[in-house]
Amino acid sequence: MVRVLSVYTISVFVSLGGLLYGFEISSMSGILTTDQYKTYYGNPLGIRQGGITGAIAAGAVVGALSSSFLGDWLSRKVTIQFGSVLWCIGAILQSSSTGIAMLVIGRLLAGLCIGMTSALVPIYQCEIAPRKIRGRVVALQHFALACGILIQYLIQYGCSFLDSQAVFRLPWAIQAIPSVLLFIGLFWLPRSPRWLASKDRWDEVLHILAFLRTPDCDINDPLVLAEYKEIEDQIRIEREEQSSSYHELLGKKMRKRLFIAMAIQCLSQIIGVNMLLYFAIYVLASVGITNERLATSIYYIIFIISTIPTILWTDHWGRRSSLLIGSLSIAFCMYLIGGIFARFGGPNPVPNEPYTWIITGNSAASRCIQASLYLSAAAHAASWGPIEWMYPPEISPLRVRCKAVALSTTTNWITNLAYSLATPPLLREISWRLFFIFGSSNVAAFVYVWLRVPETKQRTLEEMDEVFDHGDPLWRSFTGIPYTGRLDLLAKDFQEGKISIHPPPRQAERCDDVEGASCGFVPSAAVSDFRSKPQL
Repeated sequence: MVRVLSVYTISVFVSLGGLLYGFEISSMSGILTTDQYKTYYGNPLGIRQGGITGAIAAGAVVGALSSSFLGDWLSRKVTIQFGSVLWCIGAILQSSSTGIAMLVIGRLLAGLCIGMTSALVPIYQCEIAPRKIRGRVVALQHFALACGILIQYLIQYGCSFLDSQAVFRLPWAIQAIPSVLLFIGLFWLPRSPRWLASKDRWDEVLHILAFLRTPDCDINDPLVLAEYKEIEDQIRIEREEQSSSYHELLGKKMRKRLFIAMAIQCLSQIIGVNMLLYFAIYVLASVGITNERLATSIYYIIFIISTIPTILWTDHWGRRSSLLIGSLSIAFCMYLIGGIFARFGGPNPVPNEPYTWIITGNSAASRCIQASLYLSAAAHAASWGPIEWMYPPEISPLRVRCKAVALSTTTNWITNLAYSLATPPLLREISWRLFFIFGSSNVAAFVYVWLRVPETKQRTLEEMDEVFDHGDPLWRSFTGIPYTGRLDLLAKDFQEGKISIHPPPRQAERCDDVEGASCGFVPSAAVSDFRSKPQL
């Protein structure tokens, strides 16, 4: 029986990296309309405000790219810790900023952390999770992200009643707390068993797999041995190919997977909901919602609640079908918002406002737009939101996983940066037409997923070659290729004694050399007893 509690506990804690991402998304939304922020920073509008908002995305591009080699060199865990230190420094600079330049530098440093954690936290979660709950485990990253958005926004809402610069300085300072917890807590968590395998630390691989998969850390459990052998075989095959990871990324075998991973991350941004997470308060204010702060809070609460079905059932209904249904649902909402704005809206007579098209005196139209915003957030949180993080690390082979996920995450952040810079001026210049662009992007996303994106549910990470080498056209199936149960068959062979494994020579000379030994993840006698097990 899988030791599910351990996997969930570790994944929930490491999802603090996603909480930081959520803090980043709403770090400006509750502050933009406050008088203190406008007065202190000179009421930034248009491209100026877009630059402040987008500074984190710019830093995240660099952070995501750097994770491609830091994640392989230092390990996933240590690189996440390094990122959390950068986040603390960024939070200090933001909360003590004396002008826009210092604020942007602080947000750039925080962005470096977000780039690293947004790439490596899903990889870490994927690599420790068993195939049957992998989607659920990685979806916790998005759930933490959604919680971070709401928590930060509520902090800002509470601070908005203060009559001082603490309105914006206090929320930015509080951001440092979860990063400190993440940095300290990671010392008690194991490294990824697949990263350890890539470094030939096989003793630790077996014991960490046993800890993650069995209640009593049984290294002779058939499923543990089957997964160990599958990882070992995959490492051997990858090394026999004798090609550099950078060269392989553009090779025939990986090119398709890399482009799909990058496309998923890019499409998740251009379909529009992520941008509305930043600027929803502008849209709600433009339709005459009297308490736009409360309405925005409800928007974020719906975003959290709608992630829960994906956490519970994504490993049953799959990634592909969720993306298809999500695209159509969001497209409908975006077209509806744009149509109502076009039909019932008019120019804003008040100058120097972030929105130039408003709806006045029509509560039905305003409420319909509000409801459509909520529905689009729910559709995104149940589909594209969590799946954009689980899909790239799932489909990438171990040797190039960090680099492939880094490139796909970089694509996400470049798109995020472009939209962060473009959305404020576009809201002013083309107003309601922007929602038709978002709607059309969702239609394009539906077509792409239907034709190019295969299903990965219930597959082990080592079985993705079979998924992508399958010859049937994807458009014939809504849910993808059925699972063949290879890992279960391998475990059965171990149980019946048909096959056995022979681990390579031990890498650790002392118990303390085994990752996690000092904190209980590997029994104290694990190394000395390892070679005495007759089954091995």
